[in-house]
Amino acid sequence: MANVILIGCMGCGKSSVAVKLSYRLKQSMTDTDRWIEKKQGKTIAEIFEQDGEEAFRQMETDALKYLKDTAKNQVISVGGGMPVREENRVLMKELGKVIYLRATAETLYERVREDGARPLLQCDNPLERIRKLLEERKDAYESAADIIIDVDGKNFGQILYEIEGALRPNPKQGTGYRSHMPAGGTEGHMGPRSFEAGKEQGAGSAQKEVTTEAAVEVGAGFAAETADGFAVGAAIAAKPSATEAEPGEEEGRNGARRLKKLLVINGPNLNFLGIREKAVYGTKDYNDLLDMIARKAVACRIHIEVFQSNHEGAIIDRIQQAYFDGTQGLIINPGAYTHYSYAIFDALNSVAMPKVEVHISNIMEREAFRKVSVTAPACDKQIYGHGLEGYLEAVDFLMANGLGGE
Repeated sequence: MANVILIGCMGCGKSSVAVKLSYRLKQSMTDTDRWIEKKQGKTIAEIFEQDGEEAFRQMETDALKYLKDTAKNQVISVGGGMPVREENRVLMKELGKVIYLRATAETLYERVREDGARPLLQCDNPLERIRKLLEERKDAYESAADIIIDVDGKNFGQILYEIEGALRPNPKQGTGYRSHMPAGGTEGHMGPRSFEAGKEQGAGSAQKEVTTEAAVEVGAGFAAETADGFAVGAAIAAKPSATEAEPGEEEGRNGARRLKKLLVINGPNLNFLGIREKAVYGTKDYNDLLDMIARKAVACRIHIEVFQSNHEGAIIDRIQQAYFDGTQGLIINPGAYTHYSYAIFDALNSVAMPKVEVHISNIMEREAFRKVSVTAPACDKQIYGHGLEGYLEAVDFLMANGLGGE
């Protein structure tokens, strides 16, 4: 499937829908606001303040030009003002299928009224400002769109169902499309994402091998798969060029090299990194975390599989599966389950391998309930308060302790 571009006013849900849609379509995701922030080294608010809105609008156009030349099979979320420029509308049409997530001013206001990071809402009457923006941009949004999805009063499942139906219409429905998704509809589930030296895995991406002497390649040709379908990531491929076993490798049968195998499990809401509580968890998103882990896998020449779920049972099932699939070391961030899931504690106790519990924030400096971990006693080490780098420290700990297995 070609690129899909999501447009709409602030608060319509573009970023959140893009993350979930990228999983459903097995495509990678780009958020142009994030792309610009990373390229400029400052937030959108800082760009508005220091460089002005016109400079930011040119950055948006530059981002589209870059994506037009590089993006393949991606879900792309663009800033609310992106379609205003006619040049941008032309670029988006050339880039892929444009979907307008349409919402009323009242819905948008309810979603963004507590967000103080939006420069265009720094005024006395944000609701009236949103109404004016919608009126000013209405024609631009509608002329840019190939598909219009009304999102008022709908959950993510319904919105995704309508988008997929519009992108892949049932021949029996003819050219029109109508959603028959009941309220509270559920989403599908899929398995984990793996990073392995020598392989680039994922739907829509061909395997590619490079030597470790060459620059490590970061590919974005696919979406990472998780139990709940929220993670998006880039792959890193590298093939060791040495003939002797390297650190992280072990001799298999007939002298064949076998990579050490490590599992990372992320619990509820970790998929919303970069969206949730940025003051606590930082601005880096789940894609950044996956990239860091992928690079670590290459550097250590080990196989690292990353699994994420918002469901306790799925996490327990994956821990139990680790007993049978050759996993030799486990890193887990149980999220809020840390503080009360004795079921996950029991599952961790059931698998005899080195285990590390990781928390991005300093749980000892937060609410009282977060200071208690019922799962940590089943692990060999607990790391907290070191940000995303805590995952890398956990890998180092497991490597230093020989992982498990034969």
